Amino acid sequence: MSNSDRVALVLGGAGTVGSGIAKGLLDKGFKVVAVSRDGSKLEKLKVLISPSRRENLLTVEGDIGSEEGAEQVKQALLTRMVTVTDVVSSLGFSWWQGGAPHTQNLKELRWVLDALLFSTFVSWKAFFPLVRDNPKGTYTFITGGAADRLLMPGTGFLTVGAASALAFCQVLQEEYPDTPCKFNQVRINTGVTSTERKAPGYLCHLELGQAVALLVEKGNPSHSVHTINCPDDLKTIASEERI
Repeated sequence: MSNSDRVALVLGGAGTVGSGIAKGLLDKGFKVVAVSRDGSKLEKLKVLISPSRRENLLTVEGDIGSEEGAEQVKQALLTRMVTVTDVVSSLGFSWWQGGAPHTQNLKELRWVLDALLFSTFVSWKAFFPLVRDNPKGTYTFITGGAADRLLMPGTGFLTVGAASALAFCQVLQEEYPDTPCKFNQVRINTGVTSTERKAPGYLCHLELGQAVALLVEKGNPSHSVHTINCPDDLKTIASEERI
């Protein structure tokens, strides 16, 4: 299947990480459906895409963190007869520093889990059936290193949420070892910034997007986990070596 025949659904496609991935896929010739709850960010995404590729971008505004919202987006795609071949899940947020656990309440913990875990589960349940039986299809999760440790005082709920999302991804790989569509997990253990805000040691979202797009393009014969600790690790994907 050529890239021009593939349609990648990028969940959270207007965020810093998601926009880079959407652009990377479009630059490789994929058609891309970018979903975000923020319509203004979707408009900014269109500006990021070169005019020659923009006709291959479909933007959808919707809340895929809720069961109702995810189903509405799914039905919108089916109504438009969009045949999704690949899914990239780039949901949640990369930072939270609300304070030590004893200063928080249950509402805040639920909010963090909703953003990092529940949205990942709800969207997977809605959209995985679209690609599940495609042996050339992929479902890629973008996760973070906050799951492994407390990054600094006051970030505990971020670790709890990230660890929950990571555990869910690992469960899927073990629960569905033989599914035709394979799971990729890209674990990012460093900061990601836009081009204009790039700092030493941080990943440029466009360079990360190119690497993830290559990973989706290649596919895998089995579920895989790829870890990105620094910008140099992106070259490992580019050289087609296993991380």
